[in-house]
Amino acid sequence: MLLLPRSARLAAWGTAVLADGLDPALAVAAVTRDDEPHVVTADFEVSATLGLPPKGGLLDLLNSLLRHGTTSLRVALPAPGDMLGLPGPPDFNMSAMEAGECVLADDGQMVGGPAIGIVAHVTEFGSVYEPGAMVSWQAHAVGRRRVTDLGSVGEADRELRSALAEAVEELGRLDVARWREDAADRVAAIRDGGLERGIIPPTTPQRVIQVLSRAARVRAIVELASEDDGAAVTQHEAERRTEALRRLDRVSRRAMVAAVNGMREHEEN
Repeated sequence: MLLLPRSARLAAWGTAVLADGLDPALAVAAVTRDDEPHVVTADFEVSATLGLPPKGGLLDLLNSLLRHGTTSLRVALPAPGDMLGLPGPPDFNMSAMEAGECVLADDGQMVGGPAIGIVAHVTEFGSVYEPGAMVSWQAHAVGRRRVTDLGSVGEADRELRSALAEAVEELGRLDVARWREDAADRVAAIRDGGLERGIIPPTTPQRVIQVLSRAARVRAIVELASEDDGAAVTQHEAERRTEALRRLDRVSRRAMVAAVNGMREHEEN
């Protein structure tokens, strides 16, 4: 089964709570899954605005956002050299970039209140057979949302399909797409897997589900393929392969962001 980043899950389920009236408890369970209960802390400005307790949980966060008229949550999946969607200040951007993900709260009806950015800090423990994770979300006052160049869900899907086709052709031409024998089971799981059941809200449009599934599959491919240089022999081949994977990663991250943030699009392109 394919997973989504925790921030993508929180943005998707949080928007379903804030915009569609979904039970916040269902959202908390869907975001937390097998983790230990998530903890939420906030800086002084956000805590004072939302009325969050010093150390609360996701249910406290969602209920506070509901009371303050927030209408949606958005996700950003930054990477070095690709900070699209991050609002600043620099300390927040750096924290989000190190985590590789963050959630941004729509201003909604919080007149005079701060824009809010939330970053997950994850500590994993256990083994591959019994994995576990402790997650602490930190809410910060951030800059107002910036206009980004991300297009519609349909446009993101088309770009993802194109990038995938180009990368497969390039990797195949260089003969560097050969999978390791010990990765056969993981390759099969990526090839045959779909999004894990219950990982996105039941109100999610079918087009969004398709894009999220494709983007999650591509990100899993990139993660697996990035573990070594495949069959690359020369440094030039290795660099070409790395560049192809970097492009795939960038496009798949942006497609996932466009899909989650476009869940409320009324028209599909």
